[in-house]
Amino acid sequence: MSDLLLPLGPALRQALDDLADAQSRTPEEVVLEAVRGYLRQEGGRVRGVAEGLAREHADLLRRLGE
Repeated sequence: MSDLLLPLGPALRQALDDLADAQSRTPEEVVLEAVRGYLRQEGGRVRGVAEGLAREHADLLRRLGE
């Protein structure tokens, strides 16, 4: 596992601690879940854009591969 240092300001850290406490979780668990969700969401969005570009330029891509 690789650690990541996040410089959180006092207000953001307090909000994270409060949320984690309210959910009976650690701040690390809350952040890890948030990062996983963000990566899933953005990964899907980027894949969708890439697939759209591939469809839009399918003929050009086919000709370049010849």
